Amino acid sequence: MACDDIQFYGVYLLYCTNVKFKGRTYIGFTVDPNRRIKQHNKGMKSGGAWKTSNRGPWEMVLIIHGFPNDISALRFEWAWQHPDKSRRLRHIPKKKLSEKSFDYCLRILSEMLRVGPWYRLALTIRWIKQEYAQAFPINGCPPIHMPIIFGPVTKKSGSVQESSSSSYDNDSDSDCKQVSTRKDLDTENVNTLQICCICNSTIPLANAIFCINHVCCFLAHIVCMAKLCVDKCEIIPVEIECPFCQTRVLWGDLVNRNKIESNRIQSL
Repeated sequence: MACDDIQFYGVYLLYCTNVKFKGRTYIGFTVDPNRRIKQHNKGMKSGGAWKTSNRGPWEMVLIIHGFPNDISALRFEWAWQHPDKSRRLRHIPKKKLSEKSFDYCLRILSEMLRVGPWYRLALTIRWIKQEYAQAFPINGCPPIHMPIIFGPVTKKSGSVQESSSSSYDNDSDSDCKQVSTRKDLDTENVNTLQICCICNSTIPLANAIFCINHVCCFLAHIVCMAKLCVDKCEIIPVEIECPFCQTRVLWGDLVNRNKIESNRIQSL
């Protein structure tokens, strides 16, 4: 499965298939899974970790991605590696003598995805090697907004993929006249002032956040959009609905897609 052309941050789980070390695991962070697994299997001279060097071959069986930045991913990596030191995970029972390292890692992961701050992120759980995939326990399933998918990670160059989500009512375009469709952005200067569709104040085109529906004219300040959709008990929304076309999208996905759109506009 291809990923949009945006910075990738992932935390992965390796599984050793070497007969001598079979069953050992390793947790790491990467921005390029395909390159990273090659480094692990080639050893420290090629950039691999000392814990995996000369113990291969290794399989990258699982990766969690969709983190908003590298700091967020690195904190997730550290907590997964050191659950006994993380204040959010200290309550988890320690590894049993009879428990396999792989099963223990998945048990920790199951809990991590259901506690703050991670349970609010638009993360994707990807089984790169389907033969190692295991179902999460009934009482330990990830939040419903985190998809579980299968297959390798591949980079996709080019523009943002269009959303195939809900239909758009053309009657709603009368609410916002400055940009009738997303295609009109190509002819606008990045410094052109637009009107926020929520607070009605001006906003530079390069700083606006847009609906992912490419035939929708909605744009706004990112803070205005967050305040519109956030619950009283939240700081950042999990999911938002476009006020114009009612397209629903995870907040993290919306921000990531708008980073791509902003970069595209500024390159015009």
